Amino acid sequence: MSIPFVDLHAQYLSLKDEIDGAIARVIAASSFVRGPDVELFESEYSALMGANHTVSCANGTDAIYIAMKALGIKPGDEVITTAQSWISTSETIGQHGAKPIFVDIDPVTSTIDVSKIAEKITNRTVGMIPVHLYGQMADMPAIMAIAEKHGLWVIEDCAQAHLATIDGRKAGSFGHIATWSFYPGKNLGAMGDAGAITTNDAALARHMACFARHGGLVKGDHEMEGINSRLDGIQAAILNVKLPHLAGWTERRRAVAKRYDALLADVPGIVTPTEVAGREHVYHLYVIETDDRDGLAAALKGRGVPTVVNYKRSLPFLPCYAHLEHRPEDFPVAHRLQGRILSLPIYAELTVAQQDQIAAALHEVAAAVA
Repeated sequence: MSIPFVDLHAQYLSLKDEIDGAIARVIAASSFVRGPDVELFESEYSALMGANHTVSCANGTDAIYIAMKALGIKPGDEVITTAQSWISTSETIGQHGAKPIFVDIDPVTSTIDVSKIAEKITNRTVGMIPVHLYGQMADMPAIMAIAEKHGLWVIEDCAQAHLATIDGRKAGSFGHIATWSFYPGKNLGAMGDAGAITTNDAALARHMACFARHGGLVKGDHEMEGINSRLDGIQAAILNVKLPHLAGWTERRRAVAKRYDALLADVPGIVTPTEVAGREHVYHLYVIETDDRDGLAAALKGRGVPTVVNYKRSLPFLPCYAHLEHRPEDFPVAHRLQGRILSLPIYAELTVAQQDQIAAALHEVAAAVA
C-alpha cells in the first residue's frame, strides 16, 4: 500500500466540521482580506509564541523580505546566512540589493555552524538570518552573542520550527524579528500560502504592518510606499481552528520520530537525525543520511514509500549563485550532505502500521544490498 509523504487530507478530516464552519462564516461575512479572523489569529499566535506582536502577511517569503526592509537593509549590505535552506532565506536578501554571505553547516544539526560565522563578518555586514532547519533550532545563544558583539541584527527563520525550543525557550524569542511560514505542509499549515512575523519591538511591528499593507494601516492613508502582502481571512480562519492542536501535533511528531529512531537503529548504512541536548526538535522533516541516496529513494518508491530530498543542492551551489563562484571546499559539510540526505514521511497522522511498513522497506532494501 502506498503511503502519502504528507497526508493533508487526513488532518482535514480530523477537523472537518470546524474547518468547514470557519470557512462558511468568512464567506457569509465576506471577510476575505484581513478582518476579525486575521486579528484573532495575530493575537492568539502572539500569545502562543510569547511575542508582543504578530504581523500577518501573505507567505513566509514575504515575511523575511518585510523584516529586512523594516531593519533598514540597503543595496551593498551583506547578510550572513546558512548554506543549507530553502531559497526564500537567501533570495530575499538579493531582492534588497544586498549580498548573501553563506556559512557552512554543522554536520550534526545541519543548521549554521556558529564557529564559522565570525570569519565571514566584514564592515558591510549588517545582520544574520539563521534557519531552524528541519525543526531543530540553530545555536541561538551563541548567535546572539556574536550579533551583540558586532552590532548586527538577527532574523530567525522559523518556517520549519513552530514550538521548537532551546532549554525551554521558544523559537522566535531570541532574535530581533522572527519569520514564519504556514505553507500547507508546515507543522502549522493553512490551505494556501500564509505567513507571519513576530517581534517584541512595537515600532518594528508597526512599520512592518504598514509596509505590508501598501504602506498604510488605514485604507487610503499611505505613510510610505509598501507592498501588498496580507493574510486572507479564510486562511486565518483555518489557522485559528488548527492553532489549539499544534502542541498535540508536535508531541505526536516527536513520538513518530522517536519510534523511527528505534526502528531504524540497526539498519546498516543509515544515519538517523540527532536531537541535540537541550534542544526540542519538532520534526518538520525526518531526514536520514545514506551513501546511495538516489538508489535508496528508488528502491523505497518501488515498495510504496515516498521520499523527498530537502534540498538537492545547497544554496551556494544553485545556478542563481554561480556568479559568486563558490567551490565545494568553501562549504565542505553542506556539499557532502546535499548528496546524502533523504526525508522520510512524518506527520501527526502517520499510523503505526504505515511507519512499520516504512521501516520494513528500509530493512528489506538494506538486506538486499548487504
